[in-house]
Amino acid sequence: QVQLVESGGGLVQPGGSLRLSCAVSGAIFSAYSMAWYRQSPGKQRDLIAGITGGGTTNYADSVKGRFTISRDNAKNTVYLQMNALKPEDTAVYYCNAWRTLPPTYWGQGTQVTVSS
Repeated sequence: QVQLVESGGGLVQPGGSLRLSCAVSGAIFSAYSMAWYRQSPGKQRDLIAGITGGGTTNYADSVKGRFTISRDNAKNTVYLQMNALKPEDTAVYYCNAWRTLPPTYWGQGTQVTVSS
């Protein structure tokens, strides 16, 4: 019954911004740490940002200073604000929910394309 649904992806020019959202249902949202991953064709799925239930964040070096992860526990939603987007940010972005014990849950992904 746990479901993660991403939204907010699309086509944006280099230097532009997008905000991704991930809505979680079927779980006690505040009990989970949340993360955003991304994957391009032929490449591995990489962790780009994470946030604990208490609000502690971490970022991959490739997005540090440009992306911000946040969560609204009242809305069961995690966000990824993406600024100063680069063509190399083009990927499918996936929402992830995890705790100290399995399982981990994944959304279906949302496409972000950065191109002029």
